[in-house]
This record gives sequence, C-alpha cells and structure tokens, in this order.
Amino acid sequence: MTTEPPIVRLTDLRLDRGGRSVLRGINLSVPRGSIVAVLGPSGSGKSTLLSALTGELAPAAGTVEVFGQKVPQDQRELLELRKGIGVLLQGNGLLTDLTAAENVALPLRAHTRLPKALIQRLVLMKLHAVGLHAAADAFPRELSGGMARRVALARALALDPPLMIYDEPLTGLDPIASGVVMSLVRRLNDTLGLTSIVVTHHVHETLPVADHAIVIANGGIVFSGTPGELERSQDPLVRQFLLGEPDGPIGFDAAPRTTTEAA
Repeated sequence: MTTEPPIVRLTDLRLDRGGRSVLRGINLSVPRGSIVAVLGPSGSGKSTLLSALTGELAPAAGTVEVFGQKVPQDQRELLELRKGIGVLLQGNGLLTDLTAAENVALPLRAHTRLPKALIQRLVLMKLHAVGLHAAADAFPRELSGGMARRVALARALALDPPLMIYDEPLTGLDPIASGVVMSLVRRLNDTLGLTSIVVTHHVHETLPVADHAIVIANGGIVFSGTPGELERSQDPLVRQFLLGEPDGPIGFDAAPRTTTEAA
C-alpha cells in the first residue's frame, strides 16, 4: 500500500527579508485532508512562511513543495499552481462597489470561460456553503465583519482549490463570529475534501478544529505536534506563548522590523 505524498512539504527552509534571516531550519509536512495550525506571536514570521507557500517569496535555502512539485519561479507556471490554492486574506479584500455574489464571481470570470448562467449558479452554491445564500445581493458595507469574512471565504473557494490557506482569519471578529468561522473551516475541510493551513495567533479558537499545530518563535519551529500535546507542553517558550506572558524566552520586537516584514 503506497502512502499518499503530503500536499505541502517544507525541507530545511530558510526565508530572508530585508537582508536578514526571518525563518531558518523549517521542516514541515502537511498531510492531505488535514488542518494544520501555524501559530506564533506577532512578528514571528508566520505570514513570511505563507508568502513562501504561495510563491511570493523565494527560499534563501531549502525547498518548498506544493502538490508534489517545487514552487516554480516561472510566472506562468506559478499562476497555474496558485489556481489550486485558495487564500483567505485577513483584510478580506472584498471590492466595496461589488455585491457579495459579484465578489465571489471574480475568480471564475478571470480564470474560466464558463457561461454567465453557470457562473451565477456556482456563486450561489459557494455562498450557500458558507451560509450566506440570502446575502448574494448585499454590498460589503451592509455585511457584519463575520459575514464579510465568509463572503471572502466563498470567493477563495470559487475555483474548488484542494489547498486552503487562512491568513489570520479571526482578525477583528468577536468571539461568536470567530467560533462560526472556525467551525466553518472544519466543516468545509471535511465535506469538500480540502487541506487547510491556518496561520494565526488565536490559539484557543483554532486548536479545537486543528489536527496538527506548530508554533513559530525566535526564527524557527519551537513546537510541532497535536493540539493536545501543545496544551500539555511544559516547554517554557511554549507556555509563555500560550499564557500570553510578557517575560520569557520569546523576545518581542527584539529587532526593528522592515516595512515589508510580515506578521
């Protein structure tokens, strides 16, 4: 019986920004069908890692493989790869002069030649999947923060990508909306057969839906294991992060950050 290769594999990865190393020695395999939480304090390099997964940032050393192939440098090949990756941005990125349905339709109009009627049908299916079928004609300004986040999620799912990446999906959401979004992440992952990477610092909202968790701090991975193992960890660095303690082995803002450095 052959073992299916991971959908994402990072090997001895080093990522540099602004002339300095942000992350180094990163090794990670993401099995198909799983939800992996990438946790860490602000400025730890979580979004820098995301940039490497989507091909925006080339490795300084090591390799990034997605769907069994190295992330290409050629722009045309990279565009094809990105069609298989859905990204939910922390700022939603919705166009304010378009309705919810029109926002969700954007990737379908840009990357397919499907007839208008079929695109409209697919858009309504995606909105229904996130519980917003009735909000198709609403503009972003008419939506709550949680609803806008779900419209952005429907848009990220428009091309049926096998891999979903969530960049701080709970930013600006209240506890109820956060619970709805994370429950939706789990349900969509299971019902659509997705693989999901959730990049976040919201530990307690994310761990209940995750299969695996890693913690990034001080330039590398300081923990990798199940959510239960993370919560039981007695490592001082991990405990500091989980408990939100200001003093400990994790240095906060120890070095000036460049304007391009991600959170």
